[in-house]
Amino acid sequence: MATFERCDLWFYFLTLFLSCQSIILRENDTFNEELFVKPFKSGHELFFFQFTTLWNSRKPYTHYRLFPRSLGDVLSTYNVQELHLTQAQGFWKHNKWGYPPEDAPPGVELWVWFKPGTLNIDKQWSDLVNALGGLFCSSLNFMDWKSTVSPHWSFRPQGVATKSYHMKSMYLRYSALPKEIVCTENLTPWRKLLPCDKVGLSSLFNTAKLYDSSYHSIGIHVRPICLEPKCSSASVELKQTLSVVFDTSSSKVGKQDWSFKKTLGQPLGSQCSMATLSKIYVDITSQQEIKLTLKPDADKIVKMVLAGDKRIYAVYDVTTQLPRNYHSFNLQGIHTEVTKHNVTTESSVHATRYVTGFGLQRGGITCQIYNNLPVNMTVIYMETIPWFIKIFFNSLQIQNNKTMVKPYKIHYMPGKDRSRSYHLEVVFRLRANSVTKINVLFERTFLKWTEYPPDANHGFPINSAVITTVLPKADNYISVQPNVSIFQSFEDKSSEFFIRIHTETLLVSLPTPDFSMPYNVICLACTVVAIAFGSLHNLTTRQFKVVESTEMKGLVQKVKDFFKIKEQLKDVANKIKTEDQDSEQTDNECCILKE
Repeated sequence: MATFERCDLWFYFLTLFLSCQSIILRENDTFNEELFVKPFKSGHELFFFQFTTLWNSRKPYTHYRLFPRSLGDVLSTYNVQELHLTQAQGFWKHNKWGYPPEDAPPGVELWVWFKPGTLNIDKQWSDLVNALGGLFCSSLNFMDWKSTVSPHWSFRPQGVATKSYHMKSMYLRYSALPKEIVCTENLTPWRKLLPCDKVGLSSLFNTAKLYDSSYHSIGIHVRPICLEPKCSSASVELKQTLSVVFDTSSSKVGKQDWSFKKTLGQPLGSQCSMATLSKIYVDITSQQEIKLTLKPDADKIVKMVLAGDKRIYAVYDVTTQLPRNYHSFNLQGIHTEVTKHNVTTESSVHATRYVTGFGLQRGGITCQIYNNLPVNMTVIYMETIPWFIKIFFNSLQIQNNKTMVKPYKIHYMPGKDRSRSYHLEVVFRLRANSVTKINVLFERTFLKWTEYPPDANHGFPINSAVITTVLPKADNYISVQPNVSIFQSFEDKSSEFFIRIHTETLLVSLPTPDFSMPYNVICLACTVVAIAFGSLHNLTTRQFKVVESTEMKGLVQKVKDFFKIKEQLKDVANKIKTEDQDSEQTDNECCILKE
């Protein structure tokens, strides 16, 4: 009987194991890791890591295998359709480095699309930012209703979405924190979301090297994609990105040499066993110009033409390179000649933004957008201004060569004191080979003394402006197209290329009270209290006695008293002299008797 029960128990565990295996196989999750390296003519080097997890399931957020459960629980709890979070330190220089693989403003930027039919989106957004702040160790809880907007045209869904949902900005929330600092405590939770934490390409993450760079950013992007060619159902894609720009020309007399060991701190010594794809791509398009030599040799060289722009990539497969190099793959880029630095790379469209005016009452914000293409372009310009910078909408001007430009569309949401930011979106035409200037005036607000930060005299940051457009050419374009999941898809026959760039953040000074006044008041109050307390203490503790009054002496009496005192002093002196003579006589008599 015991034998039959034992067999039934083994049969039960075997059935459970096979069912779990069938679920895992049916899920068919995939994980890809890629590294893209590109040298810039300015003497800098870009290392772009991309980790893509595809959750091919008709019912996501149920059985977790490669997708991180900590993030999946947050997305399912708050009905998130798409999530895009970037954390960056530094500013990407478009006029020197071209377009980044993923553009991110300084600080933290978060924009989320909620699922259709989600109720009380403001409450869901508030709970979501608090959950994400705890998950990524960031101050996302400051993304409250005072700094959150719902853009109409600048941020469209990047995943699968219907046309009706595509235009409903009521499900979209956007916010940014330009003052947020990105450091190791943000990288660690981001890294723990990877299926392979300390092996594979993630083993190259050396915090001492990564944060000693000219620019770095980390990103989390979740979106639904088609599960099958007919797109009858959707799966979930998680894309984790890390962009780092190193100044590799600071040594060896200006040579732009780099290697995994020198630049990232260590060679690649392991491979992620869960990765379906693990490859490294090096852009060698300008190899002859910058005299670049790669060691070891690449597995293959890929040549392609992207909208008339010729590209050449050296491709390394980690699975084949590790055994060849005794599990210590140290990719090197050696330059035989000194690189000519300070060479500007003219991007097709780039912008610069600054504050105008003087004083602490009124001012202005000006943004200059440069179009270096020979064709006209349509752009979307978006500004989010804090409520304490009061924007004058009637002062909005768009000029091109001193000619007013009439916008196609304008969406303006005025701000409210201590409750809502100013939100401005403008759609207009950029003329070919020209500079378009956007200017708007504002008035500064005098805040309550409790609303100033500890470093009030440092200034108040303003979010970067967002510029969205579509390029007809792929010059200096190294981003991954929104419809592509992995970086290795070189056969891109697109004729238009979507870009979203961010301008500089601004620092505006507000009328600031003299915060030394409380110190002065405290000192004055303490002085007054001390004086009052001393007087009161003397009055309450001093003992008073009755003293008989004496008549006032005249001048003659005072003279007489003076001479009396003088005679008394003479008598005392004579008495002392007599006593001295007597003692001397006594001593003499004693001496005679002894003899």
